[in-house]
Amino acid sequence: MAIKFQYNKTSLTELGKQLKVRTKALPTLKNKESALRLEVKKAKQRSDELLEQLSSSLRSYEYLAGLWNEFQPGLVSVKDIELVTVKVAGVKTPELKSIEWDVKEIDIFRSPMWYYDGVHILQTLARLGIESEVYVEKSRILDFQRKKTTQKVNLYEKVQIPGYQEAIRKIKRYMEDEENLSKASSKIVKTRHAKEEQEGVI
Repeated sequence: MAIKFQYNKTSLTELGKQLKVRTKALPTLKNKESALRLEVKKAKQRSDELLEQLSSSLRSYEYLAGLWNEFQPGLVSVKDIELVTVKVAGVKTPELKSIEWDVKEIDIFRSPMWYYDGVHILQTLARLGIESEVYVEKSRILDFQRKKTTQKVNLYEKVQIPGYQEAIRKIKRYMEDEENLSKASSKIVKTRHAKEEQEGVI
């Protein structure tokens, strides 16, 4: 990205301001990038932990496999999921607040006693699955923001800051050359006047 500038003091001042803004912002952006990287890792780990808990819970209930054939389908279902927005490293992310269940009435005279436990087991398993999905989404959002922050860090660090520094150097060099030329030409003019005056006296 070429930095547009003119060889004058106004342009020099403007470039100086832009350079200062980016130089000040760079450490903050780097900190944000590190924080986001860490949060992405945490969210992925949490999602994996929840999936592992879900798998281990499913394994622990394998002995009930035969009973599930008797379980009334549609006895329990998810009615609503309430998510809240939580800021993580300045990024809005979802967090599971609550799950609203739709549990059909169980006929205690006709249904097996273990149905109550069955409902509780299904709710526990579903909660683990839902929460894991929320963490997957959380890590996706955080990773997207981390990539954007990394791009900005690279843009500032590798393109804009060196570009502004180079442009400022060029303007300063140009202005110094102009000043030296101006001094040299005024010296030549003074010398010529002095010579002309001397010749005029003679």
